[in-house]
Amino acid sequence: MANLSPQPEILSALQRLIEVVAQLRSPDHGCPWDLQQTPETLIPYVLEEAYEVVDAIRQGDQAAIADELGDLLLQVVLQSQIASETHHFDLATVANGISEKLIRRHPHVFAEVQVRDAAEVRQNWERIKAEEQAKSDTPGLTAKLDRYARSLPPLTAAMKISCKAAEAGFEWDNVEGVWDKFREELTEFTQAIAHESKIQQQAELGDLLFTVINLARWYDLDPDEALQGTNLRFIQRFAQVESVCDRPLSDYTTEELEAFWQKAKASLENSNS
Repeated sequence: MANLSPQPEILSALQRLIEVVAQLRSPDHGCPWDLQQTPETLIPYVLEEAYEVVDAIRQGDQAAIADELGDLLLQVVLQSQIASETHHFDLATVANGISEKLIRRHPHVFAEVQVRDAAEVRQNWERIKAEEQAKSDTPGLTAKLDRYARSLPPLTAAMKISCKAAEAGFEWDNVEGVWDKFREELTEFTQAIAHESKIQQQAELGDLLFTVINLARWYDLDPDEALQGTNLRFIQRFAQVESVCDRPLSDYTTEELEAFWQKAKASLENSNS
């Protein structure tokens, strides 16, 4: 392996962060808030920081990306510090674990395997990953799908579950079958809203959303990106509606607000065309 040693200032900066976090967790002179934290109480911050990194990347703001990556790195170091205090693992375990995983899954870089392109790299990655998981205590596709459902945001998990099930052969013959399923689920959701309990309504809504995810997969669309785009467009249009209103929105009729909305929509579409 080539000698690609990190620059001393990088190692020094990481060591400083480790020491700062250890001081925050010190029983003698640490921070009361940090000392109260557990791996479970920090879960919302891990999720929040990960999403803020994604937002900064989408915005292309390099200073914000660096700042948000720092916040996310803090969560990694803090979780590792807490685990080290109970002798479960430490940051070295985390770093060595991911290094070994990268080496195993890149035999074309760290061994003698030859690959033609990025697609073959991906195939090798998935094959090696499957072999690793087959050695675990919970082999099989069901265990993998369960991990997706427990560890990923629901929209992302639904797409992953749908893709993996389809790869295993659990799939419609054509996209018309998916549309038929969509219409079936829409009918069942409508009936549940009219006649069923809140629990059943929730279940039917989930089935309908999952079918929409399958439609996205068949048309090679990204539901996360699609919904993110809709959220942003809604905010842009809403901002224009607010800008022309001289009193609270609740004072306007539905028809007036709809007219403002359609005008904002047309204005934004023209400016983007």
